[in-house]
This record gives sequence, structure tokens and C-alpha cells, in this order.
Amino acid sequence: MIEVKQLTFTYPGTTKRTLHGLDFSIGAGEVFGFLGPSGAGKSTLQKILIGALKRYEGQVQVLGKEIRAIGPDYYERIGVAFEFPNFYNKFTALENLRMFGSLYAGHTENPMLLLELVGLEEAANLKVSQLSKGMKMRLNFCRALLHNPDILFLDEPTSGLDPVNAKIMKDMILEKKDAGKTVLITTHNMQAAEELCDRVAFIVDGQIKLIDSPRALKLRQGKKRIRVEYRIGLEKGTKEFSMEGIGQNEDFLRLIRDYSVETIHSLEATLEQIFMDVTGRTLK
Repeated sequence: MIEVKQLTFTYPGTTKRTLHGLDFSIGAGEVFGFLGPSGAGKSTLQKILIGALKRYEGQVQVLGKEIRAIGPDYYERIGVAFEFPNFYNKFTALENLRMFGSLYAGHTENPMLLLELVGLEEAANLKVSQLSKGMKMRLNFCRALLHNPDILFLDEPTSGLDPVNAKIMKDMILEKKDAGKTVLITTHNMQAAEELCDRVAFIVDGQIKLIDSPRALKLRQGKKRIRVEYRIGLEKGTKEFSMEGIGQNEDFLRLIRDYSVETIHSLEATLEQIFMDVTGRTLK
């Protein structure tokens, strides 16, 4: 679905490169996450992939066509939801979706059904100016889905959402993946990235430092140890054990047999810790 080779970009009027020779590919039915601190180049990359910036060097093919050569039909096949959505504030949520839907040449989804899917049916006739940030984010997601696109570009899709609505959004993204859609996510939310992404790319200073699945990264970078928290009377104890031969480790077996165990955790690395280890930077 997306093939990028030696992508380099420099904004007009500057000499400093924003992107430095990026290489990656993304397949159909894949949820791919771009993780990185502010200013890393994620937004620039996203703008190139959606066709907003075309003065790049290298190759960027989406849906089998070089981005430089795309026409209006490209936007019939992609859906975009930025973190700070723009709507017509004096229109209602439903009026906004109907208006945006009228811009597409092909079939569009019933906007009321989309609003129901994200729990906004009761806000359908409220003006956008009356909506909270979280409600606008859900409305923005509906707008991206209006024309049933093959590729979704989502910027911080769970930003401003409470846990219930964040789960609704995540479930809908995974449903799109199961339907064979390709989803690109840029986010600082490591939990969302772990739950949604088949693979993630760590971007810093316009370069991709690492690409792999969250599970593979955690297994490779983490410690093969477990931590046991247990209770001794009124006091809490903690011990760590190597996973190697854990079933024959007498100390471990004695602990779980003789004491009240409260938690057992494997010590795999978090995505944020891996990012800091690999890049020397934070995601803030």
C-alpha cells in the first residue's frame, strides 16, 4: 500500500533537512505507528504521504502511484483525521458530515450511523462550537470514515478521550484493520500504540531509528526476569528471578508456596523506555 525509499525533505527557504533518507513499507491490513518527540518530522512525513507536500527527494508510492503524480481521485481513497480538527463551527455535527460527504464522487456512509458508532447520536444537532475536544475528535474520526477509504491517516486518535470512548475508537480502528484497511497512526500514547499497532517506527531528528512490532521490541530490549511481590504478615516483600529454569528454581517455588503472592510481573521494557534507550530522547 505504501512504499517509501530514500525520502528526504527540506522546507523552502531553509538549508536544514527535516527528513533524512527514510525507508519503509506498509502493507494492506496493517496498523503502523510513527512514534517520536515533537519536531521529529512525523507531521512532515504525514503531509507528504497525504499529498500536501510534493517537493521531496526520493520515492513515495501510495496505492501504486508516486505522490507527485496523484490527482483528485487520490482523496477518494484516503481518510485523514488530524489532532486539531477544523469544522464549520456554526454548523451542527450532522450538517458538517453531510457537507463533507457531498465533496466525494463515490458512495458515502450514512453520517447518522457513523455518529451512533462513536456515541455522538445525541450531539448530532448540536453546533460544533458546543462540542468538547473529545467530541470533536470523535466527529473528526467520523469524517475520515465517510467515504470508506482504503488508507486512514490518524493523528493522536485517542487524544482528549475518556477510557470508554478511547476503547470505542480503538475497537473501530481494529475493525478497519480486519476489513483489510491500512491505518497509519502518529501518537505519543504508548499504550494506544501497543494495543493497536502491528509495527511501530521510532523517528527522531528526521530519521527512523528502529522499526519492529511492539512485542518483538519489548522482548528484545527487556529483561528475561520476573518480579514477585508478596506479603509477610503486614509487610510487603519483593524478589526478582531469572526466567531461565524458573520451574526448577527452589527459591521461587518456596516463595509462591509459603507466602501470600500479590503480583507477578515479567520485566519486559516499555515502548517509551525502548525509545529513550535507542534514541537518547524522550517522547515529550
